[in-house]
Amino acid sequence: MPKSLNKLKNTASNNFFLLAGPCAIEGEEMAFEIAERIFEITTRLEIPWIFKGSYSKANRSRLDSFTGIGDEKALEILQKVGQKFDVPVVTDIHNAEEAALAAQYVDVLQIPAFLCRQTDLLVAAAKTGKHVNIKKGQFLAPESMQFAVNKVKESGNNNVWLTDRGTMFGYQDMIVDFRGIPAMKKFAPTIMDITHSLQQPNQSSGVTGGQPEMIETIGKAAIAAGADGIFIETHHNPAVAKSDGANMLHLDNLEALLTKLIRVRKAVI
Repeated sequence: MPKSLNKLKNTASNNFFLLAGPCAIEGEEMAFEIAERIFEITTRLEIPWIFKGSYSKANRSRLDSFTGIGDEKALEILQKVGQKFDVPVVTDIHNAEEAALAAQYVDVLQIPAFLCRQTDLLVAAAKTGKHVNIKKGQFLAPESMQFAVNKVKESGNNNVWLTDRGTMFGYQDMIVDFRGIPAMKKFAPTIMDITHSLQQPNQSSGVTGGQPEMIETIGKAAIAAGADGIFIETHHNPAVAKSDGANMLHLDNLEALLTKLIRVRKAVI
């Protein structure tokens, strides 16, 4: 187990922790290029970091959307990143059968927001013994997430986190209710996904839009509201990213953003 995962337990009186990386693993070279930059930045800023990358994209609007480069190939890349930089790795799983497979390669299993009530998926993730990060459904109140947490804990695994990624507002927009952070912290350490919460889904083109210019605003507010961690999808060229490019943070802007968030953190603790 990468040593930095243990540090996350001590961040309440120190710094927030960070889940960051590309939306999807597009190849080994891009994964290592992004990971190296994040590693340099988080090491300098002393931010505990978990590398994030999806090995398979199951929830896409169109049939011709990019879904991955092959499950085991992408999982092997995630494992290599974790080993090279000695950092934990997180990836999404979409059905119960994927839990055991992904757990062989990564340290944290993430439950997508649309699937946060799927009992068999939560139980399977819990039984791997890995940390389980559950994203709040866009359709759920923060208080309702206690039941997802309970499913994991009652399956014998107390290593569970929650992540807010906004709530559906109308048909093509998301909103963030920052009351949800202290509400969910009653049940588990709580992370704010500051990129997906700015998605504008269900666009007529079938490609999700976004408001990346608001990432800093959401990040500052989340830290001020007491978020334990921050989730960011980042890419060296979001315009050509094969998934969620419209709401990702450009990698060149990551250090400046994190520096500002550290200042907010110091001001509120």
